[in-house]
Amino acid sequence: MSNLVVHGGTPLRGRITPSANKNAVLPILCATLLTMEPLRLLGVPDITDVRKILDIFRTLGSQVQMDLASGVLELHHRETVFDAAQHRLPEEMRSSIMLVPPLLARFGVARLEDNVKGCTLGVREIDPHVDVFRRFGSTIERAEGSLLVRCAGGLKPNRHWLDYASVTTTENFVLCAATANGTSVLTNAASEPHVQEFCRFMTMIGVRIEGIGTSRVTVHGGAPLGGCEFRFDEDFHEITTFLALGAITGGDVVVRNSAPDNFPLIDRTFEKFGVQITHVDGWSHARCAGPLKVQTPFTSNVLTKVEAAPWPYVPADLLPIFIALGVCAQGNALFWNKVYDGALGWSGELSKFGAHVFQSDPHRLITFGGATLSPAVVESPYIIRVAIALFMVAASIPGRSEIRNATPIRRAHPRFVENLRSLGVQVEWTSED
Repeated sequence: MSNLVVHGGTPLRGRITPSANKNAVLPILCATLLTMEPLRLLGVPDITDVRKILDIFRTLGSQVQMDLASGVLELHHRETVFDAAQHRLPEEMRSSIMLVPPLLARFGVARLEDNVKGCTLGVREIDPHVDVFRRFGSTIERAEGSLLVRCAGGLKPNRHWLDYASVTTTENFVLCAATANGTSVLTNAASEPHVQEFCRFMTMIGVRIEGIGTSRVTVHGGAPLGGCEFRFDEDFHEITTFLALGAITGGDVVVRNSAPDNFPLIDRTFEKFGVQITHVDGWSHARCAGPLKVQTPFTSNVLTKVEAAPWPYVPADLLPIFIALGVCAQGNALFWNKVYDGALGWSGELSKFGAHVFQSDPHRLITFGGATLSPAVVESPYIIRVAIALFMVAASIPGRSEIRNATPIRRAHPRFVENLRSLGVQVEWTSED
């Protein structure tokens, strides 16, 4: 079942409790390997990447008890073993690279497959990670189809300045620094909400971290690590997605949100399309008085613009969501992805709905709103929120549309279709046939 079929034109109405953020859950799962004490994680989503990591834990001999219905996960890595000649880390999942530091700390060696990858968002180099591993005293060697990372005598603390604020590289630095005996400092660290959530977990198991949420993070490593009970926050990506789905369909959707402090810039970005977001008593609500309309800038000779870059900018992962709003809104808007090369190549699929879009270069796209849109069959690249953005446009148009190759959604959003149905949408998964 890889395609989504939707009969659009129905305003979405209701309440949604989002799942946890995949990009917080996966590094935290990797971090659990650092301690041999029992751990209890609450709100773990049933998504494909979580299942892959839990499978590797079981293969390595860890105790894993996962209640998929409740999202409660019990882990104990006391009996875990790793053999670089035998064990393989999950492929087609970039978070596998965050298993390397805990394996180095416990076993002195880790093996990473050459073809580890995630969404097709352009070139995703591993050089920054290799640089971090080397700075902590590791050696890297190429084997057939894989990389072997070795560290004799334990990881060593260091100071490092990243070329760019990479989320997974920041998390790998913190994972390495946690067991390095001494103080390590990272400058130009990523500070996204899921990075902060990961760092909060690390402090709960006994790692002392200064500068959480800033661009300079100091880690005092080498202390004994223990167990804890940890509850995941709601995913701000999923919160934004369901608010946008309510707005684009002219509906009324309220979404659970326990961290509205992450939303001021996202709220203002919604305002650029005539959508007002309010946060009251742990719930967020999107309201739109009439059809979506791009708001005219005070400087009238420029386009309304949405710039996506590392936090605290608008997250690049959310740019497709706002492009969908731009396609359906009256007026013109410029969208600028400052992170990934080629991440806008999917925009040609929007023309199948009758949308008028122009990609001016690999990083910038202009939507010319107001065109009459029609149902269509479109192809999604392997990018989670692009599949969702295409679905959003389809959901706003009366009639039957189909989003082919929509399976990336399952990597981040459990019960996505079930949640949509609870809001009144006629939607189903179908096979290629």
